[in-house]
Amino acid sequence: MTETAILSYADYMTTTAPTASTPVLARASDSLPPEVTKLALTLMLGGIMVALDMTMVNVALDTLARDFHTSVASIQWVSTGYLLALAMVIPLTGWAVERFGAKPIWLASLAFFTTGSMLCGIAWSAPSLIAFRVVQGLGGGMMMPLIQSVLARAAGPDRVGRVMGVVGVPAMLGPVLGPVLGGVIVSGASWRLIFCINVPICLAALAASRRVVIPDMKRPAAFRLDMLGLSLLSPGLVAIVYGLSQAGTHGSFADGHVLVPLAAGIALILAFAIHALRTRSDPLIDVRLFRGRRFTSFSAVVFFFSMAMLGTALLLPLYYQQVRAQDALHAGLLLAPQGLGMGVALVVASRLTDRVSARPMILVGLVLAATATFAYTQIGAHTSVSLLSVAAFVSGAGIGAALVPAMTGVYKGLRDEAVPRATSSIRIFQQLGGSFGIAILAVVLQQEAAARNTTAGLAGAFGQTFWWTLAFIALALVATLMAPAEPRPRR
Repeated sequence: MTETAILSYADYMTTTAPTASTPVLARASDSLPPEVTKLALTLMLGGIMVALDMTMVNVALDTLARDFHTSVASIQWVSTGYLLALAMVIPLTGWAVERFGAKPIWLASLAFFTTGSMLCGIAWSAPSLIAFRVVQGLGGGMMMPLIQSVLARAAGPDRVGRVMGVVGVPAMLGPVLGPVLGGVIVSGASWRLIFCINVPICLAALAASRRVVIPDMKRPAAFRLDMLGLSLLSPGLVAIVYGLSQAGTHGSFADGHVLVPLAAGIALILAFAIHALRTRSDPLIDVRLFRGRRFTSFSAVVFFFSMAMLGTALLLPLYYQQVRAQDALHAGLLLAPQGLGMGVALVVASRLTDRVSARPMILVGLVLAATATFAYTQIGAHTSVSLLSVAAFVSGAGIGAALVPAMTGVYKGLRDEAVPRATSSIRIFQQLGGSFGIAILAVVLQQEAAARNTTAGLAGAFGQTFWWTLAFIALALVATLMAPAEPRPRR
């Protein structure tokens, strides 16, 4: 299995993180105010393009390698470079929002992403395309946490669940429509259109953003940037993500190309944790938040659930392509039931989350996801596509049902000033959880498939690998049960 396949969904991260902060735009009405709805639609213009662009690009990697006369191992840095840039800027987001305000940072991030997209569309070589993808990543990495914080702040604590349905749209559309649109564009036009199509939509988002009210999150005490923390945390995250991306290439976690960056990254993050606990000023990430049982438990749920969710997004398309001989376009279409199930669950969960406790809803979602994953463990070379589609729908419903309350539970009881940096923390957990899950499953699948030379044997390798996904869901279940009980939300 090539690194191209491993990275097909490696840089796709779900983006849902509500906050329990003071409402800025929310009214007493039970429905979302029109200004919040307008704000959500404006922010989604940029957010959807970031999510779609991640998966559309990966479909074109083989074409890019041929056009630029380079190897797949080299051109995969188009994806890896984006992923590393995204990880690098996440820790800066909380401080930047507090220092400059949400709207200036949003406009700057959107401008970076738009500029990077335009430059990618005119790239003349593999190195230039990789460099321009890094520019995209610098913008996209800040955009997603900003969307999470801004919408939840605007809606207020009583409507967090409602906006979660909106924030979850990129998570639903990215892995489903991205490969389909990418396949259509690469097959019928030029790979350059994958990037150029972002430009007019992002320009429209820039124009619309100037006409909406974005809550101001400035905090005067946050002017000083924690340079020591930044020099420890950002390189640490980049090293870990890079090490995990190399695990699939070398087929083992014991290889030096994997162990060295992983060890360096873990050491840097531990050094940051010590620094953050000792410093008297505001660190990039407030690690003291993890003293709270609720924050820690739901953060663990996010981490393990991201491992399972991104693992499923990796394995299913590869199964359709490698076992059932489907091309990327048809493999993407066969994922549509999962997106449909997720969409239905997001709508229902976004309404229920404001009315019922988070833990029971998460448990329901995890049970649905586990049921579908167990069906995948029994997968064969000739398993009915109808049965797989039903399992995909149930899996998507489980993801949507658990996604909204899990991210809501993280922010229960947080002070307003803790919200931006808590958002950065959760985004890091999502990023690392997805990277760990994909790396582990890629290595397991390679090892399982190595000794199986037949189509039936390869299908069995996928079935065995799905047991690991089921284990990730079990760990998320344990973390959910460890979360403290909470009072029933006010109706």
